[in-house]
Amino acid sequence: MERSPLEFEPGAFADLHQRAARRLLNMHYHSRIGHIGGNLSCLQTMLLLHHHIMEKDDVFVLSKGHAIGALYITLWTLGEIDDAALTTFHADGTRLAGHPVAQWHPRIPVATGSLGHGLPMAIGMTLAKKLRCEPGRIFCLTSDGEWQEGSNWEALIFANHHQLERLTILVDQNGWQGFGSTSEVASMANLAPRLAAFGPRVTTVNGHDPQAMLQEISLPPQDNPGPRILMLETIKGYGISFMENRLDSHYLPLDQAGWKQAMRELASREAS
Repeated sequence: MERSPLEFEPGAFADLHQRAARRLLNMHYHSRIGHIGGNLSCLQTMLLLHHHIMEKDDVFVLSKGHAIGALYITLWTLGEIDDAALTTFHADGTRLAGHPVAQWHPRIPVATGSLGHGLPMAIGMTLAKKLRCEPGRIFCLTSDGEWQEGSNWEALIFANHHQLERLTILVDQNGWQGFGSTSEVASMANLAPRLAAFGPRVTTVNGHDPQAMLQEISLPPQDNPGPRILMLETIKGYGISFMENRLDSHYLPLDQAGWKQAMRELASREAS
């Protein structure tokens, strides 16, 4: 937890992402666990935050808890989780459960995954830091489907009212949720202007362009003293052709044929 952010180098980050994606797919395949698409859509975001943005007093809250695999792999790339632990993913008695288990690791402060709970807890942490005059920022990653939860809108009103400028909310806007696209289920396609109407500064960026994300997050606070919201335009199942923008990548695990094809696609990109 005492490490400082690393200098960003595009080629090195691309290599890091490829290595992480391969390990993520292997972990999910050997554990026979799904939720792969939503992990792949936000893996770059988690890697960028933990390797290049967050400092020792910063806190990360994974509100979209079903993407915990991407966080475990990110911690693996940091050397904070080993391969032996990854083999216990989703197994009986494991600490590496299918949703975050609070405080077994210093980078997992709260249990999340019942969607709509992570952001309110992140806001509480941000307010506590403000009241105690403690250093550090809070980064909270939510899903776009998660914004169908009323608790998030109540929390956003509170965060903006109390001018919690050290809170950054990231929305993994891959356009899909458990039963279909977000536009089909609850017409949430134009989420950014709805969020902006509550007062915070809202910016949209390509969630698969780490340099663009880094530049936006690194900008100093503007006139608005409240929280910052970064809409990440992402692709569910990013990087694996037969998983991209597919509903079945939300739940279904990889079979052997799919796993082999995914490994071939990753190897092909590494060779190019």
